[in-house]
Amino acid sequence: MNRTFGILFYLKKSKVDSKGFAPIYLRITVDGTRKEVSIKRRIEIKKWSTAANKAIGRTDDVRELNAYLDIITSKLYQHHKELIENDELVTAEKIKNKYLGKTVKDKTILQIFKTHNDQVRALVGQDFAAGTLDRYETVYRHLESFMAHTYNVSDVELKKIDYQFITDFDFYLRSVRKCANNSTVKYMKNFKKIVRIALANNWIQFDPFLNYKVQLKNVEREFLTEEEIEVMLNKEMHTPRLELVRDIFIFCCFTGFAYTDVKKLKPDHVVTGIDGGKWINTNRNKTKVKTNIPLLEIPLQIIEKYKNDPVANNAGLLLPVLSNQKSNAYLKEIADLCGITKNLTTHLARHTFATTITLNNGVAIESVSKMLGHTSLKTTQHYAKILDKKVSSDMNFLRARLATNNKVSQKQAG
Repeated sequence: MNRTFGILFYLKKSKVDSKGFAPIYLRITVDGTRKEVSIKRRIEIKKWSTAANKAIGRTDDVRELNAYLDIITSKLYQHHKELIENDELVTAEKIKNKYLGKTVKDKTILQIFKTHNDQVRALVGQDFAAGTLDRYETVYRHLESFMAHTYNVSDVELKKIDYQFITDFDFYLRSVRKCANNSTVKYMKNFKKIVRIALANNWIQFDPFLNYKVQLKNVEREFLTEEEIEVMLNKEMHTPRLELVRDIFIFCCFTGFAYTDVKKLKPDHVVTGIDGGKWINTNRNKTKVKTNIPLLEIPLQIIEKYKNDPVANNAGLLLPVLSNQKSNAYLKEIADLCGITKNLTTHLARHTFATTITLNNGVAIESVSKMLGHTSLKTTQHYAKILDKKVSSDMNFLRARLATNNKVSQKQAG
């Protein structure tokens, strides 16, 4: 991309001395952006031509000054040429620094990435969830490993991030790190944000992601059936820890809360709803969207069961939720005890709420979306799988309605 480039010498008349001498300044302009610097020379105002951009007269001092200005101009054009030949971003700041002999090291991708992650870390709990920081930290580590593996370097300058770099990183994630398609797409999306920061600051000229096209694949999300939920509810757990994890999991199955949301629930989040029943009013940790969920009988029983739990009470929480890591580990034990072959995780409970508990029982997808705290109905559709049982029920209803309409038509015709 061609950039306008201009050089101007002028007098700073606001600094004229008692003898009528003013300092000469250099102005470098690139694409309308100016940088100014003194050339450490002074001249009488009457000997300067603004139109000619140089000193006027035939004295030795005038000829020497103009020769000096020509040397500066020649060097500035040479600096401009070098930036272009080195495929560097041409800026007034860079040309000024070259004129002054300052070496400015180009920014690197990991340098920008680290600054971004440090800023996210400082805002965790305010503008970002801890999980968001974890994802960016993971991408940072993958990027660091990729450059060492593929290019045998510890970091690269931003100007070297091109389409080839992008596709090489994508291939590395899929081949070396064995990331699935959707994980790769999400990692590349996080990396793209860092590149866009560089673009927004004019640290790079072109978007290397311009021709990079990938998309998420639909994944069949697992969920529990009504029969599997019944087995878990009735199974006698042989340790208190398994019983607790089972109860919290079931609570999420009947409320749709994600692990991070149920962990921070407090007693005052339980309120009397518009229908006179008990509801939970809170904000989703991930999206900050307000979520209002009517409590069914089973979650109400679980709340009652743990209302005097000392761990929860001391922490001011509604339920004594264990760490996500421990919960997922214990859920594997629970699955074995219950004969469930599915990969039980805390998040599978949210899928179960969307599918088995709500949609399968005729709850409108708009209501499900609102209870899940989603900002888009499209997001809900990824969670909610319409079961054959629901399809059969809907079609039987339609069949009966069509049959009734047909009888009415025949009667009217007769």
